[in-house]
Parts: sequence; structure tokens; C-alpha cells
Amino acid sequence: MLKDKKILLGISGSIAVYKVADWVRELRRAGADVKVIMTRDATRFVSPLTFAALSGNKVHEGMFDPDDAEKIPHINLAREADLLLIGPATAQTIARLAHGMADELLSAAVLAADSPILVCPAMNSRMFLHPATQANLHKLKEFGYTVIEPDCGNLACNEEGPGRLAEWPRVFDGVLSALSKQDLAGRKILISAGPTREPLDPVRYLGNRSSGKMGFALAAAARRRGAEVVLVSGPVSLADPAGVETIRVNTATEMADEIFNHATSSDVIIKAAAVSDFRPEKRCDLKMKKSGADLALPLAVNQDILLTLGKMKKEQKRFPLLVGFAAESHDLLEEGLRKLADKNLDLLAVNDITAEDAGFAVDTNRIMLLDRNGAAEKLPLMNKTEVADIILSRVARMLNA
Repeated sequence: MLKDKKILLGISGSIAVYKVADWVRELRRAGADVKVIMTRDATRFVSPLTFAALSGNKVHEGMFDPDDAEKIPHINLAREADLLLIGPATAQTIARLAHGMADELLSAAVLAADSPILVCPAMNSRMFLHPATQANLHKLKEFGYTVIEPDCGNLACNEEGPGRLAEWPRVFDGVLSALSKQDLAGRKILISAGPTREPLDPVRYLGNRSSGKMGFALAAAARRRGAEVVLVSGPVSLADPAGVETIRVNTATEMADEIFNHATSSDVIIKAAAVSDFRPEKRCDLKMKKSGADLALPLAVNQDILLTLGKMKKEQKRFPLLVGFAAESHDLLEEGLRKLADKNLDLLAVNDITAEDAGFAVDTNRIMLLDRNGAAEKLPLMNKTEVADIILSRVARMLNA
């Protein structure tokens, strides 16, 4: 995901330094080349040797390193970086950056940078909430830096409140956002995700194994690329993606209502939800008992939301780009081509639900992409965030065409 990206990581003196060791490992795992600048106080918490071993690169500490004097570190490190990530950023470091100081290597490199800058504060709650710190953070935002707000919770000083260094998933999302093409800026994208639950009685329901991970990955990736995103999700255990309008529903009927309500105001509709094809013909108001229960379960057919959207697309001159998902157990290409035509889709992602490492309830997917022009592309196994970006790149090209 970050292949060949050069990240300059600035670390200042906070107890939260130990958390950043994992950041380096995760960045390298994503393919990035990571170079580290540590302030003098940061080296008192964790040895530079630790970050040298994790990054595979020399750790830079002083402004005037005699071993690299001819390379002018504060200029060359900033010039080479695709992104500057500063974390933990202490109150002192934030004040330095806000006032344009260049009295040590990290702040000098920031002044010399022309790449995106992400700042991750970490400090005591009262220090964070102090008007001086808040004014300094406001100044950084005016400069165009992205501030990843700290989490609330238990702090090292045994106080409770804002100031905890943001957890890695949120920081990583910021990194990806800063490095993402804004090729969906100004577009409105409607995405459905997760399963639906069709109630049988107050306790039981018909459902499926969908976790919603693919739809949520699409929503987060679309938002990172500049889109305005509406996510309609069935019942899942995932947190709402940051910056995305998330609408929670339960049944197929509720999902259909929300999709049709937002459909015509969208530029793209991506139907990644696993909507139940059937619902119990009759719902019991009281819990069904085993004794004397009728073991037959009459079913009614739910509306095919994607098919209905495809019919609307035929009838209207202007209609959103329509992207569907198909979970198949055999004849993936044949079934995919049939659904692509029958449902009048622009793009269809077909995945094999018999594979243990792809499809439902896992973090990876292996899909086949079919488009309205007959092109078929089989993607290798990759995580769902990578799959989402490939699908959205195809969507962006289709929109531009």
C-alpha cells in the first residue's frame, strides 16, 4: 500500500515514544522506506538503536552530524520525503513548529519540507487543553499541516482525559489520506455494506456471515480520495469510518429505503452489502417455543435492490455509475457475466465464497473485476483496503471517461 513511499518520522520526547516503534514496523510492512529523526529528549525514552533496527536506516539526531555534514541533513531528509509524520508531538515540539523555529534537526526539517505533514500530539490533558497549546495547534492547521487529534483515556500521569497518542489505525488512515490521489474529489459515493437481518421472532432472525469489512474499506478509501461518502450498513461490529455519513439499518427493506433515498443524488453507487434474498413470510411477536412449533418456515422474496437500480438506470438518462458485488461458489466468470448483463451494471466484483482466505469475515479478498465493456481482470489475494483502492481507481477512470 505504501510501496516506494519515503516517510520521514519525527519523534519527540514523550513516554508515548515506545508506541511509535510499532508504527515503524507497520509502515515498513506496508512497503514504506522509513527514516527517523529523534529529538534529544526522545532518545532518553527509547534508544536510537531500536529505531535503527526497526527502520533499517540510520537514526538522525543532531543538526550538525559530522558523519553526514556534506549532506545537510535537515534539507536532504525533508527533500527526499513523500510525507513527514511527527509523533509523539510534545507541547514543546508543537510550539517550536507553530513559531517557525529551527533550533534543532526536526523543526528545521519541517521548515524545509514541501511534502504533507502529519502531527500527532501526546501530552498531559491540561497541557493539551491549555490555550497556548490549542493556539499553536490552530496555527499548524493554518499552515496546512494535518493534526491527528489525540485519544481520550488513561494517561501515564494517572490522569484521565484527552492527550493519549492516537492509535495506529487512525494514524495510518491519516498517512494513506495524505498520500492518496484526490481523484474522487467533488464526487458523492453511496456504498452499502454488511448483512441484513430478517426477524423471525424477537430472538431469532435470518442472516448471513457478512462482516461488512469490504464495504467499510471502500467507504474509508473513497473518503481518503476526496469523495463525499454515504455508507448504508447492516448490523456489523465495525466502527463508523471517520468522515463518512454512516446510516445503520437491519432489514433488507430498511436498506432498500435508504439506498433509493440517496441514489439519484449520487455519482456512484457501490453495492457491497450481502442483502438477504428471503425473509420469513410471517414474523411472530412472541418468542416461538419448541413444543408444538411448526417446523416449516414459509419464506417471502426480498426486493433485489441491485436489479431495481439497474432497471432505474435503463429508464433514466442520467444515473450514477453502478458497481455490484457477487458472492459465488462456482462458475465465477459465467455467473459474473450473467449478473453484469442482467442487472445492467457498469462494474462487478466477483469473489469465491468457498475460499477460506477471501470473502466473508476475513481481512483479505481475491476478486475478479468485470466491466460493461467485457474486460475481465483477476486480482491476486490482497487485503481489503488494497482491493478497495483498485476498485476505486477503476471507478475514477470510468467517471473521467
